[in-house]
Amino acid sequence: MAQSTPPKDTADPRGVIREAYAIDGIGPSQCRSIFLDWAIGLPVGVETVGLIETLLSRHGTDAPEHPMTQVLRDGLGRAERTGRRGGRRGRGPAEGG
Repeated sequence: MAQSTPPKDTADPRGVIREAYAIDGIGPSQCRSIFLDWAIGLPVGVETVGLIETLLSRHGTDAPEHPMTQVLRDGLGRAERTGRRGGRRGRGPAEGG
């Protein structure tokens, strides 16, 4: 009988968040770098809020004081915010013109 491939983890496809929780003595700046790597590695158009919530429920409950838990919470807060976008369009129409 052929061995089946385990389903791909859609919340952490490369396992970088899981690995961060396994690193002893990891700090906030390292966790932020790993989070950025995780976010960049996601397919374009993926809704990150649900993925971050999944990761928090998976890892944050057992490790509420871990720096990655705080980074995920911060990422969730930023993902939920709406408002002015950067760049020229975010500033509105040009003055005097």
